[in-house]
Amino acid sequence: MLNTSINNGSYAPETTYEIYFSNGLTDWFLENNLSVALSTYQAGKIIFLGAKPNGERWIHNRSVGVCKGMALDAAGFWVATDEQLIRFGDLLSDVGPDNESDAIFAPRKSFYTGNLDGHDVALLGDKDPVFVNTLFNCLSRPSSDYSFEPYWKPKFITELVAEDRCHLNGLAVKDGAPAYVTSIAQTNSLDAWRGKRDDGGVVIDVNTDEVVCENLSMPHSPRWHNGALWVHNSGRGEFGKIDLKSGNFQPITFCPGYLRGMAFFGDIAIVGLSIPRNKTFGGLKLQSSLENYKLEAQCGIYFIDTVAGEVIHSVIFDGVVKELYDVLLLSEMTHPSMISPLANEDVRRTLSVQPVTS
Repeated sequence: MLNTSINNGSYAPETTYEIYFSNGLTDWFLENNLSVALSTYQAGKIIFLGAKPNGERWIHNRSVGVCKGMALDAAGFWVATDEQLIRFGDLLSDVGPDNESDAIFAPRKSFYTGNLDGHDVALLGDKDPVFVNTLFNCLSRPSSDYSFEPYWKPKFITELVAEDRCHLNGLAVKDGAPAYVTSIAQTNSLDAWRGKRDDGGVVIDVNTDEVVCENLSMPHSPRWHNGALWVHNSGRGEFGKIDLKSGNFQPITFCPGYLRGMAFFGDIAIVGLSIPRNKTFGGLKLQSSLENYKLEAQCGIYFIDTVAGEVIHSVIFDGVVKELYDVLLLSEMTHPSMISPLANEDVRRTLSVQPVTS
């Protein structure tokens, strides 16, 4: 257990959280030379989890505002906040090797979008990202002149208006292009999706505009990996994949929490779990499953062996962090850090000079 102060501006009244690593997880991070980054949604934090070279746990957090989707690029990552899309780049080479961490991510680029309720983010080659614009029920790109540039919308959405009509949320990329999205329902009026949470969820093929899987409950975080389409059936606590030939969802592992966020390391899926906002997951089968299994909902991440369907490692949160949205796997670094865009003095003092070539 580690009690860690929340610093650089808190987005919740509590000031501490506790983190429990499963036995052997720090060794796993070191053996595979990697770490993870999590967006904490309501707590307004990016949290890095990994291991120090001496085998101790590495936990580092910074405030960014309400944060959801994240996406890696060649030398950093993007994150969708409640008003911006921000890119963070690794500045360690400019800071020097004596720093405590083995990567330092600092804000390098930002688009002010306003509160579009941005969810998943994905990179298309070396271009600026595509993100799920949940408020306008579409995929969008950032714009230098507008809040967003429309990219694609489901065919059942008749117009682009600031009404969350279907709660579009997840985005999977295949071969460098948007391929699949998740939506809570195929509805076309404000908040109509709320009445379809139990079985109205769908996965849609962006290229054909056709539904490839339906009757899901609150699906999130579709990902294309190793030739398969993986997705969370979040309202039932199920991690699994879709048989694209039959259109059936194949559950692999039940998780005691509301699933969002997914990253892969070989056959290992790293998934995020959240606890309910109102004590129970009212109206969802996840709640009845927890009661049947006599389990308490958890907030944390599970490391799932996708072949065996077993959880091989976990990190559990208690305290201020109650919800997670996305998970990034960070290769070639085990104990990264970050400069908050809200820490004005740190941002002012962080300078990076592009090398001059003769």
